Amino acid sequence: MAFDRQGLGLATTRICVGVFFIFEGLGKLRWLTDTSILAAFFARWLEAAGPGSTSRWYLERIAIPGTLWFARLVPLGEICSGLALLLGIWTPLFALVAFFMALNYHIAGDTLFRYSFLTNGYGLPVLGSTLGLAIGGVRLPWSMRKS
Repeated sequence: MAFDRQGLGLATTRICVGVFFIFEGLGKLRWLTDTSILAAFFARWLEAAGPGSTSRWYLERIAIPGTLWFARLVPLGEICSGLALLLGIWTPLFALVAFFMALNYHIAGDTLFRYSFLTNGYGLPVLGSTLGLAIGGVRLPWSMRKS
């Protein structure tokens, strides 16, 4: 009987990341009725963003004008993605959705291009695991997995 270590690793990662996103989304449920919470985050990040930075551009042109939408989509997206990952439903699709939600957070907060991103538990581990889950089921040319 063969033991599928890659499959077990991906399933464990999928379940853990799913639980993470469920609880992240539950923590943001108040955003559905009070968009000022997210607007305050954006205002603080904009104040800290350097002139001409990617973060400032993103906040001014995308995030702040879309605050009403993001305040509703982010909690729902995190909870739905988390549940889908936890249950193993359409894993690559929902892992990619979770990846882009986390990426947007790091771009807006100007953390993506800082050293602290590499040591932050919300940074590289979340982006790496969601991207890994998104492409984990895809057979890549350099994959060590046997057919």
